[in-house]
Amino acid sequence: MKKSLLILGLALALFSCNKNEQKESFKSAYIDTAVLMEKYEKFKDEDAKFKVKSQEMGRPLEAKLKAFQSEAANFQQNAQIKGMAWAQQKGAELQQREQQLAMEQDALLRQIQIESDSVRSKLINDVKEYIKTYGKKQGYDYIYGTGDAATVLYAKEGYDITEEVLKQLNDEFKASNGGVEEKAEATETKEEEKK
Repeated sequence: MKKSLLILGLALALFSCNKNEQKESFKSAYIDTAVLMEKYEKFKDEDAKFKVKSQEMGRPLEAKLKAFQSEAANFQQNAQIKGMAWAQQKGAELQQREQQLAMEQDALLRQIQIESDSVRSKLINDVKEYIKTYGKKQGYDYIYGTGDAATVLYAKEGYDITEEVLKQLNDEFKASNGGVEEKAEATETKEEEKK
């Protein structure tokens, strides 16, 4: 009986040592996704492009709104001069146009939101694929995400690979972008020197 307990104890000790060895070889890390989204240059670049695009999309509506505001201001001035019947008719027309402009504005905002979500979704999927590839290359068992949708309650600072992944993402983006950003910075520097 004592021998069987001794053998069982020895087996448990060996099993526990083996388990500790497995834990030590386990490699995990985490990425602060909020930092990644904020500092990844491709996100910044796409965001800037989309702001320009949304401004261009809004210009025709903005012109219509300015024309409407001008017409509404003229209505106020002409209402007393042209009489009550004219004021009622013109007021109804202006109200109808105001409703039409509000519907156009809502449609434009929905379209901008849909396009923005689509671009953002694609970028997020690309980053997830990159992290998956990065994790395989670097031999990680798990890479966790923190930030807006935190999935880690505790992590040692040594496991944070956000800056490392961010640097590689930005380097690859700069390389694929053909140094456009560097050329723009050089042009700005030259223009400042001329002044």
